[in-house]
Amino acid sequence: MYIPAHFAAGPDAIQDLLARPGAANLVTMTDAGLLATLLPFAFSRDVGEYGALQAHMARNNPQWSSPATGEALAVIQGPDDYISPSWYASKAAHGRVVPTWNYSTLHVYGKLTIHDDAGWLARHVRHLTGLHEGGREHPWAVEDAPDKFIAGQLRAIVGVELVITRVEAKEKLSQNRSDADAAGVAAGLRAEGREAAAAAVERVRVG
Repeated sequence: MYIPAHFAAGPDAIQDLLARPGAANLVTMTDAGLLATLLPFAFSRDVGEYGALQAHMARNNPQWSSPATGEALAVIQGPDDYISPSWYASKAAHGRVVPTWNYSTLHVYGKLTIHDDAGWLARHVRHLTGLHEGGREHPWAVEDAPDKFIAGQLRAIVGVELVITRVEAKEKLSQNRSDADAAGVAAGLRAEGREAAAAAVERVRVG
């Protein structure tokens, strides 16, 4: 990934992208060519030197049964948004501004391991469900569904674990603009209800 020095993400930003509940595009090179699937994932620090992304996919998905050639790649996307030049203070000063796109992204490389084991899958789906249901007023739990139904659902999926070997991370969040321009971007995003993107712009200025 092309990462200019002023857009390089720091360790805290990398850990935030890894740890927050979300989904990633898993990309593998196989004898059939490139295959990709968007998968909800959970990050585990307890696997390998750098941790692992743990997910699952449908048993009918050919990606898990097509041996990956070399490293696999998971692409994690953070906040991203269109940036209007009308938000820049410098627009009024000289007008030499154009639209752009702000974003945070993490490319996670590693060795893909397949888990076709009911015990691993049961632990994984409970953990993944807890990440997303934990803050709800009436959280759903796997135990809320009949055991026979859950057993059937588990037979229909396969676990995939990307054991991390390296990461590349980029945050393009108006760091190349003046403080006044960045403040205008944050205000413009917030006015349109894009709080996460606005907060990201402010975070990198403080950092």
